[in-house]
Amino acid sequence: MTAPRAEHSSTVDTIPGDRPVTVLLVDDQAIVGESVRRMLTAETDIVFHFCQDPTKAIDTANAVQPTVILQDLVMPDIDGLQLVKFFRANKSTRQTPMIVLSSKEEPVIKAKAFACGANDYLVKLPDKLELIARIRYHSRGYIALLERNEAYRKLEEAQQIMAEELAQAARYVQSLLPAHQVEGARIHWRFVPSTQLGGDMFGYHWLDKDHLAIYLLDVSGHGVGSSLLAVSANNLIASQSLPNTDCRDPGKVLTRLNDTFPMEKQNGKYFTIWYGVFNRAKRTLTYSNGGHPPALLHTGRSASEATLHKLESVGMAAGMIEGMDFDSVTVELGPFARLLVYSDGVYEIAQPGKPMWTIHEFVEYVSDLPRTEPAADQLLTHIRQLHASDVLADDFSFLEVWF
Repeated sequence: MTAPRAEHSSTVDTIPGDRPVTVLLVDDQAIVGESVRRMLTAETDIVFHFCQDPTKAIDTANAVQPTVILQDLVMPDIDGLQLVKFFRANKSTRQTPMIVLSSKEEPVIKAKAFACGANDYLVKLPDKLELIARIRYHSRGYIALLERNEAYRKLEEAQQIMAEELAQAARYVQSLLPAHQVEGARIHWRFVPSTQLGGDMFGYHWLDKDHLAIYLLDVSGHGVGSSLLAVSANNLIASQSLPNTDCRDPGKVLTRLNDTFPMEKQNGKYFTIWYGVFNRAKRTLTYSNGGHPPALLHTGRSASEATLHKLESVGMAAGMIEGMDFDSVTVELGPFARLLVYSDGVYEIAQPGKPMWTIHEFVEYVSDLPRTEPAADQLLTHIRQLHASDVLADDFSFLEVWF
């Protein structure tokens, strides 16, 4: 009988892309290697490798990547149980199924083999049908594990790429937010994005020497779609590019935005918006509110005497009903005037074990804060304490203006 080579493999036809059943036999006896090879010869879907030198077993396994390892327990130069441990310590064979081969049924040795990491135990030479059945059984489970791990790896890569792209998008959105200073008014704002890409945008700019526009919009939902709609609407407002629209008239601005972004053409998305114009010469504030939380205006002869005005909604959210007209409302400002414009992310705060924080509680809280100093940081600290987490479920957008 001609002894098989130390690393022999048979060629089989396999389905492209499928991992074949690959057997590595580690045994110092050439006659065992030849016997197993003959048992598997007719199995065209099984690739057979034989390693007669146990000191080369790990290197051989790393090269051929078996789906099951058959290993003798009694060999020269190395203890079989120790070799099982080596296979389990080796990265590429850590989870490869191992069937140990022994000359006889010994419960004590069998228990030790399983304790070292073996998956199965056979007395050599086993029956051909049994050997093939066990090879297929263990290989099938291992191949399924490899395919699952590969699917998870690809999913993690895709998620990482998506996370990086979303982070870039979030940075782009934040780059569009206005500078903290604007000539002729004192403005302070805080924007803290949630874990998801959101749909909050806000800004302010002088339309001419006497008219300062201030706005904040919040697109329904989260994700790329909401953010894209927010950016699109913001760009039109900031560039004063709304066609045939006097941007000093808030009602006309919202009417044009409503017709420009119908939800039927925005994948079902719409946005609430508060848009106001401060007239420096007349000292008035004209606004229109499309389904947005009411802006808060404290105005009076002084900060201590200022009264609260809720600049409520005068229409539905933009994009919901095409052809709808929005009205404008004008209020006069006293010597002291502070305006707060915000998104619902500053008051819809889930409290562990308690009801959600309400807008009424929010209004009471900010009204009790000093009216001449920025309130955003104190508010943010407070709602994080309420939420019992620094990570909020929605974007925190808070704009403060002193006229």
